[in-house]
Amino acid sequence: MRTGESGPEPQAGAGAETQAGPPGSASGDVPLRRPDRSVQAGRVAVSVVFAVHGMASGTFATRIPWLREHLDLSPGWLGLALVFMTAGASAAMPLSARLAHRYGPRRALAAVSLACCAGLVLPPLAPALWWLCLALFVYGCGLGLMDVAMNAQGVRVEAAYGRSVMSALHGLWSVGTLLGGAGGVLAAHAGLDARVHLGVAAPLLAVVAVVAARWTPGEERSPRADAGDTAEAPPRFALPSRGVLAIGLLGFCAVFAEGASMDWSGIYLADVTGAGPGLAASAYTAFACTMALARLSGDAVVRRFGPVATVRAGGVLAAVGAALVVAARTPPAAVAGFALIGVGIAVVVPLCFAAAGRTAQAAPGQAIAGVATLAYASGLAAPAAVGWIAESTSLSGSFGVVTVLLLGLVAGARVLRA
Repeated sequence: MRTGESGPEPQAGAGAETQAGPPGSASGDVPLRRPDRSVQAGRVAVSVVFAVHGMASGTFATRIPWLREHLDLSPGWLGLALVFMTAGASAAMPLSARLAHRYGPRRALAAVSLACCAGLVLPPLAPALWWLCLALFVYGCGLGLMDVAMNAQGVRVEAAYGRSVMSALHGLWSVGTLLGGAGGVLAAHAGLDARVHLGVAAPLLAVVAVVAARWTPGEERSPRADAGDTAEAPPRFALPSRGVLAIGLLGFCAVFAEGASMDWSGIYLADVTGAGPGLAASAYTAFACTMALARLSGDAVVRRFGPVATVRAGGVLAAVGAALVVAARTPPAAVAGFALIGVGIAVVVPLCFAAAGRTAQAAPGQAIAGVATLAYASGLAAPAAVGWIAESTSLSGSFGVVTVLLLGLVAGARVLRA
């Protein structure tokens, strides 16, 4: 609508075209905004940051078997070590909103991206289990801070576009994990030492992320630099609202399955199906590939069917995939199961973050931090739970628990209803 016409005033970049279904509805025609070049540049920059975060995660995931062999760890001790990575992420996430308030979203994103990539080099340098736990905690802090900061920027981009884009942004994260995983597969096949591999990858990722962060939405300077600004800093810790809690618990189920697949798929193929190192690493690659494809097309699916129906259908598909993993005794069957899990949970986390941003539009970073902390608490539980259950029963039994949690997506999807 043009200025002077009746009706609500559009945001910058709005146009007169229509699209089917807003982010929170199943169908209907709503104004389709034509973003200007600055908004488009911001989306590209945020997409690059998402991809870098994914590449760091994918690169590390494929070298977990190397860490286990290098330090001669049992599944239980490896699971304990991986807990520290997610514990670091969960502990650091609430601080992200304060950093953005103090230094501005761009500078904060650049700083936490640098910290995340720097932490990537630490785990393979650990000489023993407890040093590995410390290194993973530090790396997890960087991962968590970067995760919340880039998702808050993604919510700003989605608001500027006026339509669902979070799934596509997370699709670029999955593309990043795929690229990082592919590099890890090649490194594993070549027998490359993980200390060399991660030592080369981390600085390259850091440069790309820091440069891209400067083009993301937000002011360069701190809001405190404005003399008239009286905005209070976000609290260091705040109990989530009931809505944020419900959304976070839905994300909990999806992230548990994601964490279990990322951290244990390679070991599952090696120990249960007898696959070699290269083929074992390909299970994670299949998981990341199907997740990336589903997320890149997820926004159109959500606009067509709505978030509730999409998540319910995805939960059924993911549960079928997890059940296939439990029953698998050959590498192809297990790889297919992990691929189905990737498709089924693909859009759940993006929809949770987008819903959290809409519940607190004035401070999306704080609401996203609440959902992220709750959701990734399952990442804290997943590595240890899978390892401990495997110690007492089997890895197949561990993924039986994953199957049950994925059915929770079907039951809880209604919390995303607009």
